[in-house]
Order: sequence, then C-alpha cells, then structure tokens
Amino acid sequence: MSDPTFGISITRIDNEPRPAVYSDMSVVGIIGTAPDADALVFPLNTPVFLYSDDAAKLDALGDGGTLRDAVLLINAQLGEFQVAAKVVIVRVAEGVDAAATIANIVGNGTTTGLSAFLDAGPVLGVIPRLLCAPGFTSQRTGTNANAVCAALPPICAKLLAHAVVDGPATTEQDAIDWRETISSDRLIPVDPAVKVLSSGAPVVVPLSPAVIGVGVRRDHEKQGRPFHSWANQPVQGIVGPSRPINFSLTDGATEGQRLLSANIGVLLRGEMGVESAIAQGGFIFVGTDNAGEDDLWRFYNVTRGRDYIHLMLLRTLRIYLGRFNITGQTVQAIVNTMESAMRDLKADGDILGYEIKFTRDQNSPEQLRQGRFTVNFAAEEAPVLRYLGIQSARYRPALDALLDDLLAQVGTITG
Repeated sequence: MSDPTFGISITRIDNEPRPAVYSDMSVVGIIGTAPDADALVFPLNTPVFLYSDDAAKLDALGDGGTLRDAVLLINAQLGEFQVAAKVVIVRVAEGVDAAATIANIVGNGTTTGLSAFLDAGPVLGVIPRLLCAPGFTSQRTGTNANAVCAALPPICAKLLAHAVVDGPATTEQDAIDWRETISSDRLIPVDPAVKVLSSGAPVVVPLSPAVIGVGVRRDHEKQGRPFHSWANQPVQGIVGPSRPINFSLTDGATEGQRLLSANIGVLLRGEMGVESAIAQGGFIFVGTDNAGEDDLWRFYNVTRGRDYIHLMLLRTLRIYLGRFNITGQTVQAIVNTMESAMRDLKADGDILGYEIKFTRDQNSPEQLRQGRFTVNFAAEEAPVLRYLGIQSARYRPALDALLDDLLAQVGTITG
C-alpha cells in the first residue's frame, strides 16, 4: 500500500517496552494410584486437571489408593480467600506390590508414568511445577536409590518444577541414609509421615502433599510469587507426626536439627511453655533446603524464584523474536522491559538487587549480522532467615550512669 497523494497515513509504533508476563508456579502435580477410579474420568498415564474442591472429580477418584487422600491433605492447608488448588493428576496402575507400583510411576520414559506430566502443558494448558508421588519415594533396595527419586529430577528440569519427596519415616539414621541417595536442587526432601483420621481412627499417610499444600498457600499469600520459604508454617488437617522428632531452637544436637543439617525438612510438634520449641502448639513444618550440591542454590525459595524469573523472561521477551529488526530502539526496549520487571521484584522484596547490561564484549558485528545479540542479566534473590545469632554481654556504662545518679543524690542529701 502506497501513501496517498492527498490524505492521511497512520503508522503504529510498536517498539515500546512490554509488561512482564508471569507463570503460575503453584500448579500441583500428583502421581499415584486410585484403583477404584472412574477410568473415563481418570484414564491411566494421562494428565487430568481438576480444581481441588471439585467434588465430582474427587468422587471419581474413589476411596482407594493414594491420590484422593493427597488432594484432601492439600486442601487442608489452603489459606484465607483460597478456594482450591490447581492440580494435575496422573493415575498409574496399582502393582502387586510397592516395587511394581514404583515401576509404573517411573514409567517408560516417554509416555507413561512421570513422563505424562510433560503432556500437561500441550493437553491441559497448565504446567505442574510442584510435584509429588506420595508413598512411593522412600523405598530402597540395599544401598540403591529410590527409583522415583532418581526419575524425578529430569522431569522437573523439563518442567522447571520442584518435587517434594518423602523419606522413610522410620528412624533418623534411615532418613539420613535415604537422603544420601538423592542429589538434585529440584528435590525437596521431607520426613517423617503424618497421622490423619480415617473413619475415626488415625492412619499414617505421606507428608509431601501437606508440604505442597503449605507451598500453595504461601505462594497465594505472596500474590503467586514463589520467593518465600515454607518453613515455620502450620500444617493443618492432621493429628500428629508419624513419630515424634526431638527439636530445640538452641541445641544443634537434637534429631530435628541434625535432619535439617542434612537438608531434610521436618514436621515438629509445638510445646506449650517451652521457649526453645518451634511453637506453643500445633504441628509445624520446618524446612528451607533442596537436595542439591551447590550451596549457592541451597534454598528452594531461591531456585523456585529463579525459575519464576526465567519463565517471566521467556514469556515476556518472545514477542520480540521475528517481529523486530535489531536496532538501537529494539535493544533498548528489551533492556527496558527486563529493567521494569526486575524493579518490581526488588520493590516487593523478592530480590535484593539486579543488573542488566548490553556490552560490546558479549556482542560482535558478526553476531548482529546473524540476528543475534546477548544481554547480561544478574539478580540476587533474598535468602531465607534460618539462623539468628544474639551476642549477650554485660553493659558497664549502666554502672557509670548509676554511679553518677548516686553521687548526685548523695550530694543533694549532704547539702
């Protein structure tokens, strides 16, 4: 279309910075068994979406297996103004024993078991980023790692997800031996299990759905931003831990402190009138760590926060690809877009600071000619407060002040 000889030409300028687009990091993914489920609603090895308060779909899961109880335990953790959690269910066949069920959960590596979560995005339009396989992450044969724990990290990496995995819930040494078989900053180990009421009697169920429910609640409290720890948070809907864990805020030589030093999150009981307990009452989850090797990325709120930033950059900046040529305006628009998003995160206290640079040493004329350029980005997520040191000493100046007061009073009395 050519410009008119006599008329008006309107051209839309479209090189402004874009508003940040964020991802939902609180979608839960649960894999497990439900032998009485309606197979039409929950076909095997197929991701199925539900809101956790959907009574019809919960009924369709039936009463047996692990899935329905996991959803109910998540529901028990939801906070004020929360109606439901977003959940993706993958149902697998219940095997003749735990080993056979674990094999079904691990799946064939392409379409069944855990791999079904990878279809959630294309099929359901949501991607689960808080995963669990309650009841099937603690079993080991000899010194071998649990097969589900071994299979979860690559699935989590593809989804940019984290998985809460349950320890053996037997003894401290068993928990540490189990912890030594896993290594991934996308796994969040927890121990022991919890007791809930079923038909009026207490039964033991895995802790992981409750911890994930706490995570969903915390994300909701922070407007969906996953930069905050789930530690020192109450766990509701339970009647106690499967076994008591001794803990003191001031003594590192307690079982709870030793498990925490091994990066295992624990469920603790409050104690009325005990100042070194975690709380006055109730049951409290304490855990800040993932199971990775790099202390730079030790806290799961930091690794989840960085996933949130990376996904935001992907969703926000992809609009520039192919639609714009490399010009000064384009580069500036991209830098300004990143700057605006990071500024908001810093203002909310999610990150402490950031730096965004377009530099010559990271770019060259040859790269620009090929339609490529690089922007340097750095940010520092806020670490969780997990230790507070208080130095207590005598204060001699108070005696000087006392002496001055005494001298003044004596001087008044003697005239």
